[in-house]
Amino acid sequence: MGNYKSRPTQTCTDEWKKKVSESYAVIIERLEEDLKIKEEEFKELKHVFSSDEAFNKVNLNYRTEGGLSLLHLCCICGGNKAHIRTLMLKGLRPSRLTRNGFTALHLAAFKGNAELVTALLHGGADIQQVGYGALTALHIATVAAHLEVVDILLQHGAYVNVQDAVFFTPLHIAAYFGHEQVCKLLMKFEADVNASGEVGDRPLHLAAAKGYLGIVKLLMGDGSKTDVNAQDNEDHVPLHFCSRFGHQEVVRFLLQGTFDIQPHSVNIYGDTPLHLACYNGKFEVVQEIIQLSGAESLSKENIFSETAFHSACTYGKNLEMVKYLLSQNAVSINQQGRDGHTGLHSACFHGHIRLVQFLLDNGADMNLVACDPSRSSGEKDEQTCLMWAYEKGHDAIVTLLKHYKRPQDDSPCNEYSQPGGDGSYVSVPSPLGKIKSMTKEKADVLLLRASLPSNFHLQLSELEFNEIIGSGLQRKQTAMTFVLFNRYRANTYCSKSDTDMFCREVSILCRLNHPCVIQFVGACLDDPSQFAIVTQYVSGGSLFSLLHEQKRIIDLQSKLIIAIDVAKGMEYLHNLTQPIIHRDLNRCFVIHTLFCVCHFALIMLCRTCVGWPLRCLPNVHAIR
Repeated sequence: MGNYKSRPTQTCTDEWKKKVSESYAVIIERLEEDLKIKEEEFKELKHVFSSDEAFNKVNLNYRTEGGLSLLHLCCICGGNKAHIRTLMLKGLRPSRLTRNGFTALHLAAFKGNAELVTALLHGGADIQQVGYGALTALHIATVAAHLEVVDILLQHGAYVNVQDAVFFTPLHIAAYFGHEQVCKLLMKFEADVNASGEVGDRPLHLAAAKGYLGIVKLLMGDGSKTDVNAQDNEDHVPLHFCSRFGHQEVVRFLLQGTFDIQPHSVNIYGDTPLHLACYNGKFEVVQEIIQLSGAESLSKENIFSETAFHSACTYGKNLEMVKYLLSQNAVSINQQGRDGHTGLHSACFHGHIRLVQFLLDNGADMNLVACDPSRSSGEKDEQTCLMWAYEKGHDAIVTLLKHYKRPQDDSPCNEYSQPGGDGSYVSVPSPLGKIKSMTKEKADVLLLRASLPSNFHLQLSELEFNEIIGSGLQRKQTAMTFVLFNRYRANTYCSKSDTDMFCREVSILCRLNHPCVIQFVGACLDDPSQFAIVTQYVSGGSLFSLLHEQKRIIDLQSKLIIAIDVAKGMEYLHNLTQPIIHRDLNRCFVIHTLFCVCHFALIMLCRTCVGWPLRCLPNVHAIR
């Protein structure tokens, strides 16, 4: 069960669709780049392909800066099928790719030159050869919507269901770009209408998401085998997509047709098409779905404890849609989800003050509480809508809730008004620091307990304590027979609590194993007031203490050993799968300035091992 506040703004499918869109934009950009020839060079090539004398003298090994051969240039600069035939007879290979990854057949298909496409195919060009993005000429012709070229390629044996790098067939591409006539031709050559893309998306998903009604009708036409309830990898059906993006005509066509459609199907988040229409403020689609498929979806909750009414309050910008939903018998203004939150909670959380005012005026109860479902059984974390508004910093809504009086009442209607009706109000402290950090800390500790190997779990009762050898801001260090014991004092009211620091330190230390890095022995995790980390005990103390407190004189050989060992330890930390930066290196690396003799050697080691500059390291953890 999810937490409402953790609902992602974008799904994995959204991210993938964005990448697909960007990838095809890059493909078109690369194709157009290949077609661009410098003006002087273009004039010269036009002359070559317009004069037999000039053409016969041309250097067959000529290449442009972009790697275009004369075969490529023939497709761009006005060549004809005779030029293609001659060049191929003289040994120019049609399989040669430009630097952008395209053959002459790709470029001819993109330009829509049916004559040259035919000549290249008759000359032996491989119709199935892939270029950049695993695209064949058929993919390229479909992107550019050159119907005649698509027809020629299909008649010459191009595989109609060939997939590119994102597993899109030409039919996917035609549906994605809205090329209806190309879709019709591909289906005539028995294109697979149920082929799946990288994330399980079918051509019907794409056409529904884009709102191409003509293509949807074509895919769903008489005799079609298109599965109208096909699910992608996140269990979206085509109706989810057209509902989400507000394509009312497509929604109406699917719901009114005899397609055995399932209008109340849910995706992996538990969203029905009605949920998605409400989340995205598509009022006309909401009306269409309810009128054509009934009210069953109105009572369904997704995994974030949201009904369609909650979803409309999350969007919050269409009061007419909220009013319409409230007019349905299945909807109550104070309907609570499984976690107890209401539509008023959602509106407060997202800062929709006009909607909050409307809900209050129409009977919404601001004293109903939501409970965090992620908490363990027996614990209560009751949160009013006022707390949700505080958490997100919506001050205007907080003021409205604290001072609100119903039109028919003489006094404020919420629990924060002072008794006696003198018009003053109790200030309510923001729960952000306490509630939010406590919830996160408990989750962090539970996760740490589950992930930490059993051999690292220690009990305080098993440890024998000797004298205290030092203390810091929140911990004490106790020397034992073989180990150092660091005890943490939990403080849940800090913005960056000790519990958080403790969990981070344990999670990092437990995966380190190197002779030049302090050895982790274990941790005590049972009682927050007794959190402790147990590590290897080094009797000599730290290098900082050795130099600045004990004022020890160190011989040259020891200086070199220390410097090299520090560099080795840093090299190990930085070469981990997820690198670690030691952010107190400035303290323990006082040897940079104090050990002048080995300074140069240490600098050279650090440049190769430590990986300066540290800011260049990607995806790193930082430790102190």
